Amino acid sequence: MLSQVKKEEPKGNRIIVTVIGPDRVGIIAGVAQVLADNNINILDISQTILQEFLVMVMVADMSASPIDMATLKEKLAGKGREIGVRIDAQHEDVFKFMHRI
Repeated sequence: MLSQVKKEEPKGNRIIVTVIGPDRVGIIAGVAQVLADNNINILDISQTILQEFLVMVMVADMSASPIDMATLKEKLAGKGREIGVRIDAQHEDVFKFMHRI
C-alpha cells in the first residue's frame, strides 16, 4: 500500500486576493501578471460568474516577493482601476480573523 504524501503549502506569507466586477476578457491575466511581476506565486484560484459579474478569489504566496503588502495592494488597486474591477489583497491571517465563526 502506497501512502500519500501531502505537499505542505507555505504558511506565514500567504495572501488572499479578491476580484469583483463586471466580467470581461483579460481580468485573470491582468491580476496574474501583477503577481508574476512581483514574484508572487498563485497557489489556488476560484472564480465564478454571477450573472454578468466576475467574483474571483486567489490564494498566493508572497514569501519570495521583494515588495511589501502595502505596495502590492497599491499595484493591484491600480490594475483594478485600469481594467474596471475592484481588486484587494490581505494577509491570510487577517482574512481568517475577519471571517471566523
